[in-house]
Amino acid sequence: MGFIDGTAVNVALPLVQRNLHAGADDLQWIVEGYGLFLSALILVGGALGDRFGRRAVFAAGTSLFVLASVACALSPSVGVLIAARCVQGIGAALEIPGSLALITATFSGAQRGKAIGTWSGFSAVTTALGPVLGGWLAQTWSWRAVFLVNVPLGIAVVAIALARVPESRDDDAPRSIDVAGAALATLGLGALVFGLIGLQVVRVGAPYVAAAVAGGAALVFFGVYERRIARVPMLAAELFESKPFVGANVYTLLLYAALGGSLYFVPFDLINVQGYSPLAAGASLLPFIVIMFVASRWSGGLVSAIGARLPLTAGAALAAAGFAAFARTGIGGSYWTTFFPATTLLGLGGALFVAPLTTTVMDSVSVTEAGVASGVNNAASRVAGLLAIAVMGLVLAAAFDAGLARATTGVSPAGVAALAAQRSAILSGHVNAAAIPPADRARVGAAIAQSYVAGFRAAMELAAALALAAALLAALWDWNRPSRAPGNPYRARGVT
Repeated sequence: MGFIDGTAVNVALPLVQRNLHAGADDLQWIVEGYGLFLSALILVGGALGDRFGRRAVFAAGTSLFVLASVACALSPSVGVLIAARCVQGIGAALEIPGSLALITATFSGAQRGKAIGTWSGFSAVTTALGPVLGGWLAQTWSWRAVFLVNVPLGIAVVAIALARVPESRDDDAPRSIDVAGAALATLGLGALVFGLIGLQVVRVGAPYVAAAVAGGAALVFFGVYERRIARVPMLAAELFESKPFVGANVYTLLLYAALGGSLYFVPFDLINVQGYSPLAAGASLLPFIVIMFVASRWSGGLVSAIGARLPLTAGAALAAAGFAAFARTGIGGSYWTTFFPATTLLGLGGALFVAPLTTTVMDSVSVTEAGVASGVNNAASRVAGLLAIAVMGLVLAAAFDAGLARATTGVSPAGVAALAAQRSAILSGHVNAAAIPPADRARVGAAIAQSYVAGFRAAMELAAALALAAALLAALWDWNRPSRAPGNPYRARGVT
């Protein structure tokens, strides 16, 4: 349910825009509101499960996710939809860390490995189905159906969990939860994202600059608080004494920023500029997911066989080539010569870095710290995507404005004024043609398409640069650093 929602919603956003008359900033908040609370609270969700019972917290999170999905589907306005997505993110923060924790607590030995493999397989399959299912539901029924699909899934999940899954908890878990740390992370990330998204529309706005600066300062204080003040911190400082763990998380921030940020904008280009249907837009991403699914089982053993450096370096480099290929797509052309090569390269890169990165994170800490380390790495990937969408949106807006200024030469003053009134909407490549003077419509439509492609190209070039930075880090980092303390050994090269 969580993976379907994560990939299906993006494909439906262009239809949400037209139905609810949303601007580009509103559309980003539909994704960012969900990502904000998931990123900030996912470590708290894991701690709550350890403290109060993993099955109970998992079922509660799933129930909240389903109720919020219903609210999303029934939203009469974009503001209500954003609020419901924020609640959905809270539910996801409770259920996502609980899923693997329940498997770890219920199975042992070889059975645990098979169970985790099954979980990973279904995650890949549902991720692959998400864009196609989302596109089909949005095109055949409505974008609202994309959220309603969570209802039967959620009911089944809660029923199975209560009937068949034994309760488990950690009796040695801390009695207190890091509420202050969670609040600082939420406020810091929220203010920073608010400022970055606002600056896309306003371009120069003191309140948005102040919000971004305040958000950055809050995140710096969050780091200080977690290291020096919190009694039971969300981020265990001792984990970062492992050099491979630090490298893996910096690599995660760079590469998942490129991945999460860039793939947000692809459906807008496909639907609003290239003229794809929602179903075709969803299906266009299948090579990326299918290649990762088929190759992940093979690539998961690469770290034990040849170490982390080569697969992480090659994977990031191939991903960079995929983003560069996205940047080369213009307007029109066959899918097989434009978006197919880009998604294929991205899939090959993902196949090389996704599973080896997870293995590297787990091998960089002691067995007793594996759960916390996984949670931190998961949070890093979520935060990377959250911030990247806002930053890439700012880059796209700057390139879009420059392109539009050149492309609208000769448009009447009335046409220019109509464009200015729709600025937030046209940043996603969509324009309300009825509001444009008839004599200007053809020129304006072409100008917006050309300008969006210019912005899309700038965003993809930034994604390629981030992926190249990840490849350089992987090539130069010391992945074989010994343990920090003899009594608490890290797993090195896949051997405990």
